[in-house]
Amino acid sequence: MKFFRLDLLTLLISLFILSGCKNQDGIGLTPDNALNGSLLVYDNIVVNTVPEDTTVTSGLGKTPLGYFNDPQIGTTESNIAASLALPSYSAYTVPSGTITIDSAVLVLRYADGFYGDSLNSKYKVNIYQLTEKPSATDIYYNTRSWSYDNSVLLGTKAFNSRTHTKFKITDIVAGAKDTMKLVPAQLRVPISNSFIQTSLFGASSVQLASNTAFQNAVKGLYITMDKAQQGAGGNFMMAIDSSRIDVYYRTDNGGTLDTTVVSMPLAQRAAEIKHTYTASVQAVINNQATSNSAFYVQGLLGLRTKISFPDLKSVITSAGSDIVINRAELVVTPTIGSTIPFTPQSKLSLYQLDIARQRTLVQDASPADKRYLGVDVFGGYYTASNDYHFVITGYIQDLMNGKTKDYGTYLGAVDFTNTTTVDYLATPSTAGRVIGAGTISNKSSADYPYRVKLNIIYTKVIK
Repeated sequence: MKFFRLDLLTLLISLFILSGCKNQDGIGLTPDNALNGSLLVYDNIVVNTVPEDTTVTSGLGKTPLGYFNDPQIGTTESNIAASLALPSYSAYTVPSGTITIDSAVLVLRYADGFYGDSLNSKYKVNIYQLTEKPSATDIYYNTRSWSYDNSVLLGTKAFNSRTHTKFKITDIVAGAKDTMKLVPAQLRVPISNSFIQTSLFGASSVQLASNTAFQNAVKGLYITMDKAQQGAGGNFMMAIDSSRIDVYYRTDNGGTLDTTVVSMPLAQRAAEIKHTYTASVQAVINNQATSNSAFYVQGLLGLRTKISFPDLKSVITSAGSDIVINRAELVVTPTIGSTIPFTPQSKLSLYQLDIARQRTLVQDASPADKRYLGVDVFGGYYTASNDYHFVITGYIQDLMNGKTKDYGTYLGAVDFTNTTTVDYLATPSTAGRVIGAGTISNKSSADYPYRVKLNIIYTKVIK
């Protein structure tokens, strides 16, 4: 009987607490959360879409390349400018004997992060020669335009999106029988033999005397996607730091034949990114005076969304006394129909601006704050319930108590491959997008249940 009485007492306490909930709309909250106090759904949130900050795109680990015509947002174009280096980045001596180039291939290794149409689009990449050299000491931003010679096509390749498919290539072994080897997923673009002959094997000793001299003469490569592609296209992430031109050639030294390969690495590189938006998206960007019913977050340094909570003090008024926030969870949901055919960005971040208008972590995302509970608890991942959740209890409590000031709170696209920290800086290394349901006051609207909202569980303070 002792255990029976304990269970009955627990049940009565649970029912008493549940009866204190002011709003049973517990979207994004588990039953355990509801036991901790009263639930209030705060949806007077202002959302405004703004352009993402420009940022450095030179020397990236993951460099974007693509052309994506998103019917709901517009077109995004990302090109790559990269200097070409001598083998081993040092003076090069042309092999003796008669040289015959069998083939030259630009090897572009894929990195994680493709976004677009992998089924119905047929892609085509074009390679041109730069007319200006990317400097190893200069810093380049995504808005930088590059000059290149579009009259001579150095290489081109039609391909499908196969960013994780390994395949076999011939491995040239000097003085021995060639073999086959399995290589990581990569895009292999045939390069003009005449370009290799002119720039390397047939070049003057002055041009080959140093890597600097070589780059001053050859400049580098401009890599771009053909706009007349089949389908909507997409944006790829390339590991340019490990990409190169492989030159397969034969030498004839007095009747002694041998085949070998020499590699010319891609050195300094930068991404050139351009966005063109539809009229409806541009209208939302232009409207900064009022909140919008839809908002946009776009990777490749496209768009971010500013959110604000204009009357959080009303939560205290509504509660009728001082309160303690047990849990505050921001819920962001894509608009109806915006997830087809392109799934939303797999991860978003939420961050604030400090008094100097610089980006910084909110309290709940900062390991320096005692209320930090980890990356997974903070959230930002696109879930199976088709939404994003951010646990921002500390931030909301501090805003309500006046311990911090809202100089700007933003939703932005971040690289989904980072699972150990909360990212908040603008990045060109993610390519997805989200069309979110914003401020919707019309309860008969189909998007009303998906409006951006803040679920607050609170406890009244007894004085």
